[in-house]
Amino acid sequence: MPLEVKPTALPDVLLLQPRVFGDDRGFFMEVWNERVFNDSLGAQVRFVQDNHSRSSRGVLRGLHYQLNPPQGKLVRVAVGSVFDVAVDIRRSSATFGRWVGCELSAANKSQLWVPPGFAHGFLVLSEVADVLYKATTFYDAPSDRSIRWDDPDIGIEWPLGEIEPTLSAKDMKGVPLASADVFE
Repeated sequence: MPLEVKPTALPDVLLLQPRVFGDDRGFFMEVWNERVFNDSLGAQVRFVQDNHSRSSRGVLRGLHYQLNPPQGKLVRVAVGSVFDVAVDIRRSSATFGRWVGCELSAANKSQLWVPPGFAHGFLVLSEVADVLYKATTFYDAPSDRSIRWDDPDIGIEWPLGEIEPTLSAKDMKGVPLASADVFE
């Protein structure tokens, strides 16, 4: 199978491991194949936008989501490493408010499927990280939202150590989950 799908603690969030062919010249891997991805998920997902961000060590982006239309993301790291997080913000879900996190890196080549209805964020662990993600809907600024990265009701265990994260002005204004616009 060209794509190994690993469940996470949140049933709808999946860790994907592409098959990697390596030799003394380097490696080759197929990072996106619509048929294989949809067969692996058992659903029809269509991506309409690719995004690329570069950040330095200690930058924390998130927790971001788009309310209307909701946006699913397939996230991977091409350079460096990040601690990547998804939070279930579907009020009717049995896992509402729960989070899952994993390391995505250029070395492990893993990808995280963050479906619509989840907030997403990441912390850069390496000197620099290039994060690439495919999105299921186009960006819509009026619908863009941010939940506090350190909301105690969510309780994400960010691997910060003694580092104070670097946040954008938008992320500094993130709201607690309890007062956030969420999905029903």
